[in-house]
Amino acid sequence: MSEEITIDDFKKIDIRIATVKSVEPHPNAEKLYVVKLDVGEEGERQTCAGLRPYYEPAELVGKKVAIVFNLAPAKVRGEISQTMMLAGQDGTTVGVLTPQRDLAAGSKVY
Repeated sequence: MSEEITIDDFKKIDIRIATVKSVEPHPNAEKLYVVKLDVGEEGERQTCAGLRPYYEPAELVGKKVAIVFNLAPAKVRGEISQTMMLAGQDGTTVGVLTPQRDLAAGSKVY
């Protein structure tokens, strides 16, 4: 069982919709992509996503995805990662979280 958090803890997480603009293999990691994301008025963000075993770049480019917008930036094997794409996993199946309707890049998720 995971650790419980309060509603105030949850409110600290800023989840947004972003559009995947580009996906390139990470130069220093076999399982990672370097992904450029359009977050609407907030501009562009870059993330390192462990999706190479599960997606081809063409499957992700243009897709709307949910991201943790206010995650502190970190260097991941030499590349800056400014956010995190949200995904689910069921055994060996991995799927990025996408909105059911066409929401604009930058839309907040509640």
